[in-house]
Amino acid sequence: EYALMFNKPLIQHAEDLALANNGCVHEGTVSARTGLPPIPSISETVMVARDILLAEYTGGLYHVSHVSTAGAVELIRGAKKRGVRVTAEATPHHFTLTDEATAEFDTNTKMKPPLRSRDDLEAIKEGLRDGTIDAIATDHAPHAEHEKLVEYTYAPFGIIGLETAVGLTLRELVLPGVLTLFEAIEKLSTNPRRILGLPEIRFEPGEPANLTLFDMNHHWTFDVAKSRSKSKNSPFHGESFPGKIIGTFNRALFIRADN
Repeated sequence: EYALMFNKPLIQHAEDLALANNGCVHEGTVSARTGLPPIPSISETVMVARDILLAEYTGGLYHVSHVSTAGAVELIRGAKKRGVRVTAEATPHHFTLTDEATAEFDTNTKMKPPLRSRDDLEAIKEGLRDGTIDAIATDHAPHAEHEKLVEYTYAPFGIIGLETAVGLTLRELVLPGVLTLFEAIEKLSTNPRRILGLPEIRFEPGEPANLTLFDMNHHWTFDVAKSRSKSKNSPFHGESFPGKIIGTFNRALFIRADN
């Protein structure tokens, strides 16, 4: 209700800590195989269900960060149909990888929410396709190399995601036909600004240029050794992507990506 006074959304990492119970991977067949402590899907869905009801009661704006479960997607879809003021985002790693990636104990697959099942991944893609999920966000979480070079249970949660966000979106969503290129751009740029109440970027004479240039026909390979991030904690090292970034205009200042 306080946030509503300023017409601002309440943005939430949806997790019931009691149900998560210090887990570190998705609860399923993979966690049973590896013996890693699990985080059940319901730890996310119960929080989303609770706060949708609160948003419905107060009329407030509710934004769900990094949705990872099919149950949460369905709850958000139903809430939108009822007119609840709820929005949501998904990360590239949650529509690309499943919990099978954690089977090798690579700490660069440890994030919160955890990588989920194939059914969850497909539900996220469908949520992006039908508009239930409004935005794509990276949940960029850099960590020093020594922090990740420990046992899986002791490693911090999170991966870097800025440099691979566009490539993963194009490869996993646009090229397979889940989203059009225009819809992908909306979810990466236009919709996040709308959700946060930021001014719309205008492409008009006299307005400062704020945009990213990329070449859909130029494939590139992500090498963490050449990453612009100070940290290297990515599970996508060595993977190939479409959409090479040429550069960005930020307030009319052009910065080439290869400089």
